[in-house]
Amino acid sequence: MSNSPGHAYNPYDDSAESPEVEELDLDDGVTTGDYDLDERHALRRVAGLSTELEDVTEVEYRRLRLERVVLVGVWPGGSFTDAENSLAELAALAETAGSQVLEGLAQRRLKPDPATFIGSGKVEELREVVLAQGADTVIVDGELSASQLRNLEDKVGVKVVDRTMLILDIFAQHAKSREGKAQVELAQLEYLSQRLRGWGASLSRQAGGRAGGAGGGVGTRGPGETKLETDRRRIRTRVAKLRRDLADMRTARDTKRADRRRHAVPAVSIVGYTNAGKSSLLNRLTGAGVLVEDALFATLDPTVRRSQTAEGRVFTLADTVGFVRHLPHELVESFRSTLEEVADADLLVHVVDGSHPDPEGQLTAVRSVLADIGAGGVREIVAVNKSDAADPMVVARLLRNEPHAVAVSARTGAGVDKLRALIESELPQPPVEVEALVPYDHGELVARVHGVGEVLSLDHEAEGTRVRARVPESLAAALEPYAVARR
Repeated sequence: MSNSPGHAYNPYDDSAESPEVEELDLDDGVTTGDYDLDERHALRRVAGLSTELEDVTEVEYRRLRLERVVLVGVWPGGSFTDAENSLAELAALAETAGSQVLEGLAQRRLKPDPATFIGSGKVEELREVVLAQGADTVIVDGELSASQLRNLEDKVGVKVVDRTMLILDIFAQHAKSREGKAQVELAQLEYLSQRLRGWGASLSRQAGGRAGGAGGGVGTRGPGETKLETDRRRIRTRVAKLRRDLADMRTARDTKRADRRRHAVPAVSIVGYTNAGKSSLLNRLTGAGVLVEDALFATLDPTVRRSQTAEGRVFTLADTVGFVRHLPHELVESFRSTLEEVADADLLVHVVDGSHPDPEGQLTAVRSVLADIGAGGVREIVAVNKSDAADPMVVARLLRNEPHAVAVSARTGAGVDKLRALIESELPQPPVEVEALVPYDHGELVARVHGVGEVLSLDHEAEGTRVRARVPESLAAALEPYAVARR
């Protein structure tokens, strides 16, 4: 669907922000996804050119730039395979952010150490690995408090980043729309506000009246507002502005959603773990042409596309942001308006990567987030994607354990027709069943029946078109003058 100037208002497409981007879909098969992928790969980081200060305590704000990293995690319970899968996912996140993973360490302990997360003995081992590998960053598979972050950096001597900040950095790199950028910035500021650190003994950067001298006057002598307090105030001001901006953007999204509801258009949302193939499946089902990349969180901004059943009934398919284990709470809150597309959907297509080492873990993690956003009760179809690369035994196990499941391959197209048929069968039925003899000069009513209703039977007679269908209440009222007794 085009959003070019002069085109009629389109309530089905929430993704396009500029006519120039959408026009790429019409240029010799070039899609917006191809353009976005080329743009993302146009700039690459060069290893060995880091300009970070050696003493990381000298700076308070640092642009998160990951180059050569060592991973470390705590293994509180479960099997060692679970710990390996968690570190493997952290490595994929780090590589998506543009870094080179050198080594990973996992420590078995009942709970993280409150001072350094991994304990004093493991800190010394970590420091030796960092020195031996020449790493400039440590990424921790967990969320660190401000004190844990400071203690680890002091002892290891390089920059330390936790899992939450890593995911936020990936989101900041991949966000494209104005709403997406605002949501990510809000999440980053919410995270940063709890982890601001001072400058050691020199906390005050602003003196009181006349530089805090004796002539400053009553109530003006002293250190004045500290740099830490100034930073907190600026963050609070910026957060308030971002919340106002997002509220305005939410109004526009709600308007489009309400318009689709008013026209009784069923909504289908594609959800799933990051890199499970949601965007590829959307492209296969609708020809949307959105960006596809073998990377975690490759696409963030939701894309809504119009589709229709074999009988002509219109519905929408929405691609949403991918989920991950321990998705940062700040992201869930910031993206709540976007995730409401999922909570308000009539049907969910839950995509799971059949070739992943732990597909059941992916299903559990996604359903946990769905429950958090109020979408736990929405009807669900499980699409086991990448069936061409998956172990047939694993695919068979998933199909056996999950009701309303189908094996598909977005790459080859296998099973996509079966998935489409299952989606059509699971769409909510319109509430009112009618039978009407519509005159031929009111063919627009028959077209509306095909568009928003479910046709049960249709015959062309001398007086007009006899149609029996299930339709929304508004359309049933329009057909009332032509209602006939049922045969």
